[in-house]
Amino acid sequence: MSTEPVDRARTPLLALITQEALDRDYQTAASRRGPDERESAGLRVAVVGVVAVFAMLVTVAAVQTNANADVDDASRATLIGRIEARRSAVADLQDQIAALRKDNTAAEDRLRSLGSRYGDVQARRASLGALTGFEVVRGDGIRVTLDNEQYADEDHQVRDSDIALLANGLWEAGAEAIAVNGQRLTAASGIRTSGDAIEVNLIGIAPPYTVLAVGDRGALSSRFVDTQSGLQFISRVNTFGFSYDVENEDDLRLPAAPASLRVLRSATYQPNPKVDGGGAP
Repeated sequence: MSTEPVDRARTPLLALITQEALDRDYQTAASRRGPDERESAGLRVAVVGVVAVFAMLVTVAAVQTNANADVDDASRATLIGRIEARRSAVADLQDQIAALRKDNTAAEDRLRSLGSRYGDVQARRASLGALTGFEVVRGDGIRVTLDNEQYADEDHQVRDSDIALLANGLWEAGAEAIAVNGQRLTAASGIRTSGDAIEVNLIGIAPPYTVLAVGDRGALSSRFVDTQSGLQFISRVNTFGFSYDVENEDDLRLPAAPASLRVLRSATYQPNPKVDGGGAP
């Protein structure tokens, strides 16, 4: 298509018509193809831009990945170090647990041993308390009732020595515990006359005198009359006419002696090899 200006005065009429017609055809074709070509060019530019952006993102990601690789390696090394440290700490704690379990087992063994020894000591304590009079006892035995003869004068009344003979005879016959009018007899007990009254453990008692003796009821009364003290007591009963009665009992309960009698005046420790291992505690 010519771009030079047309000199209409000099150009023949047929040539002018033909040229103008061609120019118009070119213009029409150009007007039809122009937008499509421009759209194609714009699309190519957009694709190039997208590719460029994608390439830039890939490059940035690669750079970031390389940068993070060192950080990840350092974090992994730190994490591994922490794991190893925790494993070492756990191993130490497990060793401590094993040692504590061993100590606990040994302590339980000692506790069982001490519990057994404590039980033996408590049994000895109860036995000694019953024998010495400082523990309440209960069991079968005999009841002895002693009283003055009716209208007996002063010389024919029951005295402290008479009750003492009765108690000694019962001890000799095998009595395990004795009480006179509710007063438990011990090694420190005293039976004596104070004025007109008889005192046991410094407590005044009055007739009739009731003596309770815990022991073998089937043999206690018969053995009593075979003892030296028992024979002397029976002789006094016959001489002074005392009222004397013996009954077998299935269930007797004797109180403990007063706590005031528990004062220890003098004692020497004698070790028991079966309990202390041969030495004093």
